[in-house]
Amino acid sequence: MPMQSIMDSSEQLDGITAIRSYIDRLVTGDGRCHGMKVLLLDGNTTQILSCVSTQSEILSREVYLVSRLDDPARSGGVSGGSNNNFNSHSLALHEESTHIGHMKAVCFLRPTEINVGLLVKELSNPTFAEYHIFFSGIVPPPLLQLLAENDSQERVRQVQEFYADFLPINPDLLSLNCRNTLLLTSLMEGGGGGMQQQQQQQHATLYERNLMGLQSMLLAMKRQPSTIRYQKSSKLSRQLAHDIRESMASDQIFHFVRGSGRQVGSGNMLLLILDRMDDPVTPLLSQWTYQAMVHELLGLNNSRVILRGVPNISKELEEVVLSSAPGLDSFFQRHRNSNFGELGEAIQKLLQDYQARTKEHSVSNLKSIEDMQQFMEKYPELRSQSHTVSKHVAIMGELARIVEVCSLMDISAFEQDLACSEDQAGHLRVLMTKLESMTVKIPDKLRLGMLYALRYENATPNNAIPAVKEAMKRGGVPPESVALVDAILRYAGSKTRGPGLYGTNKDITSKLMKSFMSSVQGVSNVYSQHSPVLMDTIEGVVKGKLRGETHPLLLPGGVSSYNVENTALPQEILIFMVGGVTYEESTKVSQFNQANNGKVRVILGGSTVHNSTSFLEELKGLMNSR
Repeated sequence: MPMQSIMDSSEQLDGITAIRSYIDRLVTGDGRCHGMKVLLLDGNTTQILSCVSTQSEILSREVYLVSRLDDPARSGGVSGGSNNNFNSHSLALHEESTHIGHMKAVCFLRPTEINVGLLVKELSNPTFAEYHIFFSGIVPPPLLQLLAENDSQERVRQVQEFYADFLPINPDLLSLNCRNTLLLTSLMEGGGGGMQQQQQQQHATLYERNLMGLQSMLLAMKRQPSTIRYQKSSKLSRQLAHDIRESMASDQIFHFVRGSGRQVGSGNMLLLILDRMDDPVTPLLSQWTYQAMVHELLGLNNSRVILRGVPNISKELEEVVLSSAPGLDSFFQRHRNSNFGELGEAIQKLLQDYQARTKEHSVSNLKSIEDMQQFMEKYPELRSQSHTVSKHVAIMGELARIVEVCSLMDISAFEQDLACSEDQAGHLRVLMTKLESMTVKIPDKLRLGMLYALRYENATPNNAIPAVKEAMKRGGVPPESVALVDAILRYAGSKTRGPGLYGTNKDITSKLMKSFMSSVQGVSNVYSQHSPVLMDTIEGVVKGKLRGETHPLLLPGGVSSYNVENTALPQEILIFMVGGVTYEESTKVSQFNQANNGKVRVILGGSTVHNSTSFLEELKGLMNSR
């Protein structure tokens, strides 16, 4: 049972392309598993697969059944997959496992003790004739040995490492879908001395998941960074940078040929490790681009949007897919970064084009057998287009309804002002009015109070944060939610985070220029004035101005260096943010890549993709862990 490590041959820095190439090889057992087969997954790999493929696409490639190895219903046999959530439609139930005993199984699993234990149990009473096992990351030698020792019937034909241990949400956005990592930062910043055993175990599990996920991102895209930098204000970022450096030095799998092979040059790559705590503002803001709005107002998880409960929604639209993978939804691919106004116009055109096509192929226009044949050939395409149109019209309608009901344009304008300008007296006056208002929703009052507290945490002599918290309570915000104001200041207040949130690391000329540009751009950009700290960091990197005092180099041997003057400018940048990223940051990165095509490319990865709800839930977790 030899074990192979397989690198993706793709040279393009593109997460979706890298994962799809693995999946294409997976469904054939990397060319060694022909004929009908069963695909066995776990919870994580199910999500990974669903990001780049549809269930029907997988089943069309000689896959008889997709099942979960960790499904409790499996007791020596194969479940029908009713729990696999690969699509909104569960797989059809099949005959007893005795009828598929001649088939081969392709297993795609994370290399964990639990999964290897399940494989050992499976091999003790094999359901299938052969097992082709593909792990999504580096397999610890003891687990590989355990697997080999328990293959007494020699059913395992191959074991390989396919480095696909992350969700490729967009070509330049990668996520581990790993929650509660704000807690990881908090425990690390506290030194860990007071951690109880349960917290220590949780810390170790979360940390290992982030480390393995980052390793997988590098290996899947076949990159060995020439430079590693990290956020100095975060102990967690430094530890992760150190352990990645150690992995690269000690494991031959990272020692492939350097350079991307791209024609822009040598492929000099920077790995930059950041921490969410440096920018707690971005996850709290309302969003106005398609992908970000959907996640903020409806929830976008594993490329799926739940519309169940939306007024007058049809049953077939209760759960829909919004995926950036090629071939799944070309409209969403084109418009995921479009703003709300542009999106409305695009959907209107989509609807008009569909109406014109259906009129052209109307049954009343069928005059001959040839017309009927052409209609039948076009019918599947028309039906697919009908679903696409209905889906985006339904989503747009619900977004517009929520924007109106929650007065989000008014709320968002004030959020942007809080995030981008300094006016303590004016901001306090407007905030108190909104906290007293019966029309402003409770979650919005909470976010506004937190944004004010972050901006004016150190205001003197009139620090109004206590008065703001009292006004929040009078305005209906529950006391346990008001406590999040103090929680966010402990997690990411001025004493904890780096200096870049409100431009404190910029010179006065840069601040004045940014203020001038905002005023020139005018009202049309009132909802998009804010620029995440991340973009200032990227700008610093590409201009060679990111200071070593805030983002040191990590040299071989784990030594940090503040001397970055002789560091070559990178052509590729992989940014990994522990604690999670946002779709606003992803949108800005995509726009940066488009503007700098052929010069420098940025890939953004993170522990998870936050909206304000998930960010606040993790902050609550910090309070509960104290």
